[in-house]
Amino acid sequence: MTTLSVVPAYAVPAPKAPLERTTIARRQVGAHDILIDIKFAGICHSDIHQANEGWGEAIFPMVPGHEIAGVVTQTGSAVTRYAVGDRVGVGCFVDSCRACEYCEQGLEQYCLNGTVATYNGREKNGEPTYGGYSTHLVVDENYAVRIPDALSLDVAAPLLCAGITTYSPLRHWNAGPGKKIAVIGLGGLGHMAVKLAHAMGAEVTVLSQTLRKKDDGLRLGADHYYATGDESVFSELRGRFDLVLSTVSAPLPIDAYLRLLKVDGAFVNVGAPEEPNSVNMFSLIAGRKSLAGSSIGGIRETQEMLDFCAEHGIGAEIELIRADQINEAYQRVVGSDVRYRFVIDTATI
Repeated sequence: MTTLSVVPAYAVPAPKAPLERTTIARRQVGAHDILIDIKFAGICHSDIHQANEGWGEAIFPMVPGHEIAGVVTQTGSAVTRYAVGDRVGVGCFVDSCRACEYCEQGLEQYCLNGTVATYNGREKNGEPTYGGYSTHLVVDENYAVRIPDALSLDVAAPLLCAGITTYSPLRHWNAGPGKKIAVIGLGGLGHMAVKLAHAMGAEVTVLSQTLRKKDDGLRLGADHYYATGDESVFSELRGRFDLVLSTVSAPLPIDAYLRLLKVDGAFVNVGAPEEPNSVNMFSLIAGRKSLAGSSIGGIRETQEMLDFCAEHGIGAEIELIRADQINEAYQRVVGSDVRYRFVIDTATI
């Protein structure tokens, strides 16, 4: 069986530059590796932040993409978890130290020695990592997850970031029957948060700048939808929620949102603005409220999320694009012109 070493990809050659078609080297399939024929790759807003060096210095050329769905086409000699033909996904990281207390708990995303990012990272040997805007990926079997047959690969791809990024905090803060959850923003992350919180049995409210997407929000599972551009909303909803989940990547008036929480409520960030934010400590003290953040999930929780989505018929709302439309898609994401996730058909690379 032939081992792939050079494959087609789309890369960002320099900060803020348009993506270009190129080729990249993939490592040979090692004993514990699987070779994935990538079928679909989601476009996450974090791809754009990193391509623009919005979160700090980055590695170029960069092949973005950490919402990867595909099929195993080759396995290493020691692989036990997967076989050729299996449907698999890869999310935001492809390795971790495997030995720290968090890796041992299945919380690899909080690895004390640092996870190896799927792209814009470095392997343990120092080589740069390249992501899912390509035709193939070689990854250790322990850092891939199985995509249930009930999920189509195209709508499953965004679950590997947008899905787990919202599922993890909803589970951690006990979203379920009797809980009132507010989701800030109805974008790539927000629409998944609404679907998941609804399926968990919570009462779900969307807080968006306008009512432009109200019909979509209610269709996706929201019970209520408010426009935060109307200042009276913050008075009307004061003390309403157990959890406010912010999915937006822009600074917010956090104090105003903290006032929407019940006593012991939590405001949790999964969106990551490039600019710093501020908060008045009295907004937390008055009501014993928490201001928190949440990353993605570990491998076990990501698998749990995929199984939950399969059970409840949940996939991302996507717009399938060709690879030569990626640059246009980036512009549209920045302009909030997507409902609700662009997914690249990697056969077009």
